[in-house]
Amino acid sequence: MPPTVARLAAIGAGVALALGLAMPASAQPAPLSARESDPRAMGWMQGFPPPPGRMIRQPDSDYFSFPKLRWSVCHLREFLPTETISRGIGAPVPLEYLPHAEFADRAREIDALTFRPMNGGNAMTWEESLFANYTDGILIIHRGRVVYERYFGCLREDGKHAIMSMTKSITGLLAQILVAEGVLDDRLRVRDLIPEIGDSAFASATVRQVMDMTTGVRYSEDYADPDADIWAYSRAASPLPKPAGYRGPDGYWAYLQQVRPEGRHGDAFHYKTINSDMLGWIVSRVTGKAVTELASERLWRPMGAEQDAYQTVDGQGVPFAGGGITAGLRDLGRLGLLMLRGGEIDGRRLFPAAVVEQIRAGGDRTRFGGFPTIPNGSYTSQWWVFHNDHGAFAARGVHGQTIYVDPTAEMVLVRLASFPRAQNGLIDPTSLPAYQAVAEYLMARGGAVGGPGSGSKAPRR
Repeated sequence: MPPTVARLAAIGAGVALALGLAMPASAQPAPLSARESDPRAMGWMQGFPPPPGRMIRQPDSDYFSFPKLRWSVCHLREFLPTETISRGIGAPVPLEYLPHAEFADRAREIDALTFRPMNGGNAMTWEESLFANYTDGILIIHRGRVVYERYFGCLREDGKHAIMSMTKSITGLLAQILVAEGVLDDRLRVRDLIPEIGDSAFASATVRQVMDMTTGVRYSEDYADPDADIWAYSRAASPLPKPAGYRGPDGYWAYLQQVRPEGRHGDAFHYKTINSDMLGWIVSRVTGKAVTELASERLWRPMGAEQDAYQTVDGQGVPFAGGGITAGLRDLGRLGLLMLRGGEIDGRRLFPAAVVEQIRAGGDRTRFGGFPTIPNGSYTSQWWVFHNDHGAFAARGVHGQTIYVDPTAEMVLVRLASFPRAQNGLIDPTSLPAYQAVAEYLMARGGAVGGPGSGSKAPRR
């Protein structure tokens, strides 16, 4: 690789990975197991100061490469500038848990559940799947009560974890709330709201096409190609000082202004992160507020979050709407409950029920393709809809992040993970069947209906 290309690759890879963009399997070494790569077993950043060989620093370009990423996913604020998503100063709304003895029994039963992976491999237990997928945190809520909660790797009860592209779903949720409330008209063209988008390919797209990622815009993430769009995007997004002589766009929004067309708007679903950044700009324009402020006002504060979240920003201070949030496991569970209950939590309505109804209905399935593990799926408002027998839908992010909502089972499942490769297609075969197995078990097991504010606080374990 020529020196110039290598330098660009180092800069771009570090930023792209930290921002939750996918790296190809070939770019990563053969992985250690989950137990072998546990940050405590590896000795990353232990002691003060840590030994030189066990230190993870910025601007090293590989701080988000495996196995370092298993520590870095809990520490992005130490590498990149961020903005807080405030929970406010009020008391959190407590999650209700099963009584201690029942909680322990239920956890043992869930750990022992078996299922058959999609790829036809040998039967696997639920607990085995957690290690197979490099789980850092897992929370299951059934009928309003937490029935399962475990922490691994870098994550602790009071810690936070990068959620990668689940950020997109939060951005999409905020947009859908504004649509339902009449603040945002999703039939408008982008240029109608943001004239300075100029002659960008986004200009002629509708807001709905941006929300559903059916825009016809050119954006490639081929890491083997030094001319791929991902490199220009990564350099623009980097909050680090630009190199001498740099003349490209500076920041997310500047990059969006020069995006070229590819295909026609509305023809097909194409999963491209720049749609989420465009949507973040749209949401900010119609409200006059950053997405971080909106997430605080509309979600974190009113749902009674127990921790602030935070979101990475570019050199202009613009939050990364496509993948920059880091949050606590239980607060993501509260968000899942909001989606399960159609915008209500603790007896209070935070947004119209039509918001979740629209998302659950899904997008145009005829325009969705290229995801073998979600063969009947669709995508709308930056949420994945499975169209399975349970009506499940999800927020998803690379390296194994998910908020999985199963309305039929009255279940919310949140998983945070640090899988070695940024390819959810490698994780789904041992994840989606596991979620279904837990849902069916919980439906058969039953349980009382509860919810935040109606019962005991989290047990100490």
